[in-house]
Amino acid sequence: MTKHTGRANLNRTLLASALLAALNHAGAQEAAGGQQARPSDEGTQSVVVLGSRSSAKTALDTAVPVGLISAKDMQNAGPLELGKLLQTLDPSFNFTSTFISDGTDIIRPATLRGLGPDQLLVLVNGKRRHQQALVNVQQTIGRGSAGTDINAIPLSAIHHIEVLRDGAAAQYGSDAIAGVINIVLKSNVGETQLSGTVGTTSKGDGDLVSGSANTGVALGTDGGYLNLTVEGRHRGETNRAGLDTLRVDPPRVTQRIGDSLAKDAYLWWNAAIPLGKDSEFYAFGGVSKRTGDSAGFFRSAGDGRTVPAVYPNGYLPNIMTTVKDASLAVGYKRDLANDWKFDVSVNHGRSELGFHERNSINVSYWYEPKPGGGIYAESPLEADTGRLKFNQTTFNADLRGPVDIGGAKLLVAGGFEYRRDNYAIEAGDPVSYQYGRTNNPAIKIFDQTGGIAASGAQGFPGYTPGTAVDAGRHNVAAYLDAEHNLTPHLLVAGAVRFEKYSDFGNTTTGKLSMRYDPSRTIGMRGSVSTGFRAPGVQQKFYSSVSTNLNTAGVLTETLTAREGSAVTRAFGISPLKQETSQSGSIGIILRPVTGFSVTADVYRTNIDDRIVFSSNIAPESGACLTAAACPIKAILDPLKVGQAQFFTNAIDTTTDGFDLVADHTTKLSNATLVLSGQLGFNRTKVKSRNSQSPVLTGAQLFDDSQVTLIERGQPRQHHVVGADYTAGAWNVNARANYYGEVQGQGFTAPFIQTWEAKWLVDLTMRYSFSKRFSLSAGLNNVFDTYPTEWDKTKAAPFPQLGFTHCWETCPIGINGRSGYLRADYAF
Repeated sequence: MTKHTGRANLNRTLLASALLAALNHAGAQEAAGGQQARPSDEGTQSVVVLGSRSSAKTALDTAVPVGLISAKDMQNAGPLELGKLLQTLDPSFNFTSTFISDGTDIIRPATLRGLGPDQLLVLVNGKRRHQQALVNVQQTIGRGSAGTDINAIPLSAIHHIEVLRDGAAAQYGSDAIAGVINIVLKSNVGETQLSGTVGTTSKGDGDLVSGSANTGVALGTDGGYLNLTVEGRHRGETNRAGLDTLRVDPPRVTQRIGDSLAKDAYLWWNAAIPLGKDSEFYAFGGVSKRTGDSAGFFRSAGDGRTVPAVYPNGYLPNIMTTVKDASLAVGYKRDLANDWKFDVSVNHGRSELGFHERNSINVSYWYEPKPGGGIYAESPLEADTGRLKFNQTTFNADLRGPVDIGGAKLLVAGGFEYRRDNYAIEAGDPVSYQYGRTNNPAIKIFDQTGGIAASGAQGFPGYTPGTAVDAGRHNVAAYLDAEHNLTPHLLVAGAVRFEKYSDFGNTTTGKLSMRYDPSRTIGMRGSVSTGFRAPGVQQKFYSSVSTNLNTAGVLTETLTAREGSAVTRAFGISPLKQETSQSGSIGIILRPVTGFSVTADVYRTNIDDRIVFSSNIAPESGACLTAAACPIKAILDPLKVGQAQFFTNAIDTTTDGFDLVADHTTKLSNATLVLSGQLGFNRTKVKSRNSQSPVLTGAQLFDDSQVTLIERGQPRQHHVVGADYTAGAWNVNARANYYGEVQGQGFTAPFIQTWEAKWLVDLTMRYSFSKRFSLSAGLNNVFDTYPTEWDKTKAAPFPQLGFTHCWETCPIGINGRSGYLRADYAF
């Protein structure tokens, strides 16, 4: 394959060729993320509940594509973060690396099938998981979205993971346009599992130390349990910045470009207590605290945003983040007469992200004129810059069971849901946002260059009282699912869901799916559905002032304006409305011989009125004789900011894709070899750019650089091939991930920087001294592969500032090779 393969990977010739290739192979059980389940392996999970409320099925027997990641899959993969592990095992999942992106450095965006983070619904034990407080406002994947903080869930608490790769808003509600991930927690008892890992990169940085303990105890004698997990991890920072040849003399490294320093701690639980033979009370959830230490943009000695008396050589602002996450679900379920089941639950979750700025300064404080003459010549060098909070409470009541209609058995499920979402922004310390101590713009404060001094802390200016908010909304929903075997070989299913929101109205979505198995060796499946996604409360209520680089490499104050604010009203931007989608997929499943299977699925997802973050809207350049000649400048100048951005329903998109999964298991006399291959092709196109503004065109509202980020920011190809060999006490696992090329022009427009397609190879070897104790050694990115370097001429000035590889889109990261040792012990 070449780096240009992805540009034509969805044409009819490729699809036909892939299907013909599938017809030449045969099948076993499909598993996680396209991996295949191995029922013969001890403890391997082989059935899933996602995608149907009727009954558990093997992943190969579902009417829509569902993958399964087992405990063994997780153990044999190198990453200890859930996001990176899913990206390694499932080609439909993307978890791009980010840096110099404020809070996105600690809460990275997770996506499915090339769509947005907030178009993926995450469940835990089948119950909706709350979203994150952070809004991705920097030039990264998922810009303008607030998805689910997937790394808030520790791997050591997870039994298996189900991935539904199909539109499912009618079944599970808003956010399920791209699909659903269901994380099933451990419930084992009578055993304690301990695990410890140490690792580092080949550059000698990014040192990793991690430890976990999972234990389960029986509650009573009727099957009750309490499973507890504690986990802690320390990940050192990495830095792949090059020399800064523009801002310092002699040249030196001025930036931190790589993983931030991170410290993570988790406590999770999963419990159930039988209340008689036919009912039980259950509870699960967890708390986590993660801290990050990342950097902003370097301020050079001659820049107006520094003070020579304090930082004679310039300085690098230090952004400290603290992420607190907590959730608790409690419920009661009961078996009723005639195989009917009832389940009622309440689920509460909250996400909180706090910012603290260090190694910084408020220039306006320092240079502020002092009564009686002179300047104050003092400023704090650190400050709290604010806090984001999101919380969600969901009530569910579900009922399902069989209905006999004229001798035909119809499986029916229905339910009711109430959900309350709330979002809050707390202002930072006054010094983090004020212009001088009085915050009076009429006072002229001049920096060292003679220009107007910058306000607030450098690096990440604080949230102001004007951006503070505490608001929410609620919605109610009712759904009905039905599933019926018209014949022993033909299954049909349908779902319809009605939702009403307190702030923008109601919507109804539906889904139809079919599964036809003319024989055990071949099956066909397909689905069509409509979906929607309500604008998140984060998107409705978020606002801020931040410092970003513009296309000329100049630091500029950027205002993020809230819906209904004076800025959005002046630009004529309408209040947000829901996204709507139409999805369709068709697939084939082949398993003519034992030990081998192939699945192939083609899909399309159309999304209208997609909610995105606008481009940075900057004033017109040049002379402006009248306000009418420069309407953007006339709006922004009174705000005293260099550019503005806001959320808007600006684009319609189409996503086409093709997934091919093959797996072969060979049983030898005393060994097992599993070969697997997963090919993922995906292409998103922006069909139209829409603007309600009389001032801004669609191309201004969502410019070419943002189109490139949506269309080419995530790989159009992601393939995973693997081999797992077990012989006696030894296990060897080799996995190669192919990431197609990605592109970006957010900082280099009109030049489009291409980062070429790359293979990454991971290798793990494990030896089990007994059933209770094993040691593993692994290498991630065995061949020390890095992304393509920046074009030193066309991408200037970023290579000259020290940016060596990628930035706005970085699916493979920039750390290079890393290695680790792991010990597992159970008693």
